[in-house]
Amino acid sequence: MCTDNCLTDLSKRKLLKYSGGIAALSIVGSTPSITYAASLSKEERDNMSPNDVVNSLMDGNKRFLSNKTLNHDYRAQKQSSQYGQYPSAIILSCIDSRAPAEIILDSGIGELFNSRVAGNISNDDILGSMEFACAAAGAKVVFVMGHTKCGAVKGAIANVELGNLTGLLDKIKPAIKKTTFVGHRTSENYNFVDAVAKTNVQLVISDIRENSATLKKLEDEGKIKIVGAMYDISNGKVSLI
Repeated sequence: MCTDNCLTDLSKRKLLKYSGGIAALSIVGSTPSITYAASLSKEERDNMSPNDVVNSLMDGNKRFLSNKTLNHDYRAQKQSSQYGQYPSAIILSCIDSRAPAEIILDSGIGELFNSRVAGNISNDDILGSMEFACAAAGAKVVFVMGHTKCGAVKGAIANVELGNLTGLLDKIKPAIKKTTFVGHRTSENYNFVDAVAKTNVQLVISDIRENSATLKKLEDEGKIKIVGAMYDISNGKVSLI
């Protein structure tokens, strides 16, 4: 049987997370826990299909929901990734403090590129970042994640004007018009806000495909997948759109 010293040397990647395997065990009191001690390697990332990556992200959220997240050894992950990074996905999400992608998807250091901007909008700089992540660095998934009760979406609906924020909110406003909704179409109605947030994710995905020939080509060739999701801040669940 492996000793404690041996256990600390085991790679978390002996059994990949998306296949439901346990990488290493450490004993805390009498309770075994998962030790997640190494960052994703190039070989492991390259062996994953885009669907594998999406499943991995959703499995991570299931662990988050059940409060059975991996015992990330961030110090060890930092060490193992210092000479190279091989993230499997790039996340485009909102800056909302209640929606930290790595935590709610139970991912460690070196697993995800993460681009955050209010309202998870797309622009030239973000598209360039996505192209770097996928075309240059080998990520397999572009994951656009909106969330419920989004302040940026609420501000767009309310026609808020405030310095540079005004222009940012203008990028969300097309989603307001394109959202089919029965009920009060106001910023005070969070059911409407959430419906617009979902539409906004869908429009952002369309924008990515329309304005990045690089990403569109990779998707058409089956090398990457561009997917949308909504995070419910009330219950912690990520749902694919």
